[in-house]
Amino acid sequence: MIVYDKLWKTLKEKNISQYALIHKYKISTGQLDRLRKNDNISTYTINTLCTILNCELSDIAEFIMTDRDRETVSKTLYDDCAGELDS
Repeated sequence: MIVYDKLWKTLKEKNISQYALIHKYKISTGQLDRLRKNDNISTYTINTLCTILNCELSDIAEFIMTDRDRETVSKTLYDDCAGELDS
């Protein structure tokens, strides 16, 4: 799961408010809501945020492996192996 906890810290460090993101930089409130909820956002939005904040991707987002992610990977590996055995 990709989480955006670091975004809020970076915004504070750079002294840029959510208000400024919305009104000055035209980031939609919907995008900010998705970021707060760690929902899917576009790479365009990530690129825009990194540009605005003059920062690296790692300054605003990180990947944290969840049990659900592990299950997905395990199932995919199992399905791939089973498919090879059927061939």
